[in-house]
Amino acid sequence: MPDRQPLPPPSPIATEEDAANAPSFDRLPLAAAMLENLRRLGYLTMTPVQAESLPLTLAGHDLIAQAKTGSGKTAAFALPLLTKLNPRRFAVQALVLCPTRELADQVCREIRRLARAEDNIKILSLVGGSTMRPQMASLEHGAHIVVGTPGRIMDHLQRGSLNLESLHTLVFDEADRMLDMGFLNDMVFVARQCPGKRQTLLFSATFPDGVEQLARQFLRQPRTVKLPERHEADKIRQRFYEVSGENRLEAVARLLEHYRPVSTLAFCNTRRQCRDLLKVLRERGFHALALHGEMEQRERDQVLVLFANRSCSVLVATDVAARGLDIADLEAVINVDVTPDPEVHVHRIGRTGRADRNGWALSLASANQRRRVDDIARELGTQVEWHDLAELTAEAGGTARQPLLPPMATLQILGGRKDKLRPGDVLGALTGEAGFSAAQVGKITITEFHTYVAVARQVAEAARRRLSEVGIKGRSVKVRILEIPDETRPETASRANASLRRKPKP
Repeated sequence: MPDRQPLPPPSPIATEEDAANAPSFDRLPLAAAMLENLRRLGYLTMTPVQAESLPLTLAGHDLIAQAKTGSGKTAAFALPLLTKLNPRRFAVQALVLCPTRELADQVCREIRRLARAEDNIKILSLVGGSTMRPQMASLEHGAHIVVGTPGRIMDHLQRGSLNLESLHTLVFDEADRMLDMGFLNDMVFVARQCPGKRQTLLFSATFPDGVEQLARQFLRQPRTVKLPERHEADKIRQRFYEVSGENRLEAVARLLEHYRPVSTLAFCNTRRQCRDLLKVLRERGFHALALHGEMEQRERDQVLVLFANRSCSVLVATDVAARGLDIADLEAVINVDVTPDPEVHVHRIGRTGRADRNGWALSLASANQRRRVDDIARELGTQVEWHDLAELTAEAGGTARQPLLPPMATLQILGGRKDKLRPGDVLGALTGEAGFSAAQVGKITITEFHTYVAVARQVAEAARRRLSEVGIKGRSVKVRILEIPDETRPETASRANASLRRKPKP
């Protein structure tokens, strides 16, 4: 058995004929400057959800669209709201509601890129986990577009710091997730504060009763775009393993040791199962993290940074905790337990095998769950590929394998947007006087008070030491390697953060 199970073969590159047949943005009634900006950003042809929805939304219709993270839905709602925007009027003209802070930040970044065709468009993120006062100050200076979570938007409306009188577009992004997370009352409150004469766009990966009720209440004669979610067989390779309940968690470790993916998202059906699996994986030497509702926002943010930076190998989460996540280069998804909902299963495995990449979707099922698996196969229109756990090996050539270590480590720097730090400043410091190559530096994330930078694991300590010595932009900085907190001891994370916690000003 080879040391590492290979991923499926790469999917073929699209031919010139394929590109010619794909719908182009040039077909849309967009300004020349917008079309040129789209070309610069690499938006050459429309994704299915964009091709179906943009002609409708640009014509002013309300819309209900089926779209998941990674389908191009941000451009599908951003282009029509930007088209109607009046940059010379400093008032909130569009509002986008998102289920999580992470998704709101991601949507903000993408709208800013799409808005480059116009100068001086201000896009503001209003999310929980941050103090209200800086957000209120930003609103006082004016904003054209607001992106936020329902609870925080409702807080600003109740305080009178957010005025929606000039709003012309309301977007519900990932509406089903907002409902699952208990935001229905907040969503209804926000929608009722919006002008009655507006365009409303609702995007959702699934259509439970709550989403349909929301649409009936707040959308006017909406057009519907519902595209079946399917994944190419040559990009996502699915395998099912039959397992007994008592062996399920150990089986996850065996899957990881056999396939050895660099980055894995393991879905559990319950929070208790998450905790139990994390303990098993930690005991087996895996760099694993959990994402659950009991975490403070700061700890949740750091977990997501570590996983996105490829500084931990496995993220264990429930569907609710993982909502809104969009992690690039995810090599595998493991279903620790088969979900009873085929649509949820399809949404789970769609986290891997994105763009031109390939991925594994590995699922564990007990004998009495075979009917669930058959339902999933019918939904996908595929044959079930069953395998035996006995095929999995944790050793190669009689020699124990090396631990599955993540390729990167993450440095946490005390200083962020408030200190006017930019990604280029950090990269310049590391590749300049500190002496590291650009290839040794990965993703850089800047928050209000902290900066996180991924570096090759083998140079992490040297990078921490050199960055502490040379500083950034001529200023000394405090730097530490962000360690994975021990989830079995909740107080560990708080102690670990204490050394870099910003002291409040007197």
